[in-house]
Amino acid sequence: MIFAAGGHSLDLTHPIVMGVLNVTPDSFSDGGLWLEPEAAIEHARAMVADGASIVDVGGESTRPGAEDVPEQEELRRVLPVIEALAADPGVPVSIDTRKPAVARRALEAGAVIVNDTSGEESTPAMSDVIAGSNAGAVLMHSRGTPATMRTLNHYEDVATDVGTFLAGWARDLGAAGVARERIVLDPGFGFAKSPQQNLELLDRLDEIVALGYPVLAGTSRKSFIGAVLDLPEDDRVEGTAATVAWAVARGAKILRVHDVRQMVRVVKMVDAIASRAQP
Repeated sequence: MIFAAGGHSLDLTHPIVMGVLNVTPDSFSDGGLWLEPEAAIEHARAMVADGASIVDVGGESTRPGAEDVPEQEELRRVLPVIEALAADPGVPVSIDTRKPAVARRALEAGAVIVNDTSGEESTPAMSDVIAGSNAGAVLMHSRGTPATMRTLNHYEDVATDVGTFLAGWARDLGAAGVARERIVLDPGFGFAKSPQQNLELLDRLDEIVALGYPVLAGTSRKSFIGAVLDLPEDDRVEGTAATVAWAVARGAKILRVHDVRQMVRVVKMVDAIASRAQP
């Protein structure tokens, strides 16, 4: 299985890790740590050294309750970082955004993946940006906005409803000319879902995998882990490791994480067990 992203062709025979780089003051786990471009670039390079295959750059927090960030401010935060990282061609850069204009400018700056976090609110303008490029696309399920998503977690069946939406979104992008190998599905853990719904969706992740696209799982440090373990965001490494291991065993191909070094090891170990690989 290949994920085509710009000039990169990512081999997903074995699962890979995407490192989270939030250049924001208010992200739920690491807000403010990497707000300055120099610090963000240094952290990105450290994640690559620790084994990240993709660096996902975001300039607007999408945590529940977060306020919207003006387009120009989001661009001010992400463009210097993307430009610097794209100048080093070894690792693909992804732009994590809900805004088509930000996605377009990020691709022009050197990003090769659009991580569209707008979910059910995604617009034809974002589809046009993706279809008009050769970028890869991560389609993440969500509902509403960060300000409203907590109230929008009513589903007939969470895994079925999320899978049906993602499959339809992928078909629409395909009809717009986006090749299948450029599309990854993300069920959107933590977005418009209760803790129990997140656990059920993780347990049934193989149903999303069965849709036939590579699946990204972004469980890192999420609130449902905190709900189970009663731990703050910066003390959820073990809980994250459990969810990452489960996701790999269920067929996830890209794991979006904050703690790259530790989760690369978890991914490699579970993949070795699953594939009966020899050490």
